[in-house]
Amino acid sequence: MPAALLVAVSQQARRFAGKCAVFCGLGLIAFGPEAAAAGTRREARLVSCEKADCLLVTGSRADPGMIVRINGHPVRAEGRRNWKVLLPVSTVREWSLPGARSIAVSATDLGNGDEDTRQVKLPIGMLGSITELASLVIPGH
Repeated sequence: MPAALLVAVSQQARRFAGKCAVFCGLGLIAFGPEAAAAGTRREARLVSCEKADCLLVTGSRADPGMIVRINGHPVRAEGRRNWKVLLPVSTVREWSLPGARSIAVSATDLGNGDEDTRQVKLPIGMLGSITELASLVIPGH
């Protein structure tokens, strides 16, 4: 291979490596906390239960023996590493501040007491207040 061609290929490889490093660095900045805590993602969404609407909270934990808590209350999580908890909306209301937009979901390791707590966003308006109207007056023109 001619020396000039080898130098050109070498320069392109360095430029590519530099661009890759920049984009990889941006990825670590953008996804750093999630990447650092891989497998600890937690989510909440509304679902229909037998009698009322419920909040389905899902997540994962490093050890199936870890205790899951929602807003400080221990809950029975179904599943091992990937778990789910189904709570009636009325229970979530009791355990949360009025108008809350998130809940605190924790996983506690019983062996060493380490606790990983994440704020999980609630569906929009889920705990918003409901105004009951006794009557509505509409003036005529």
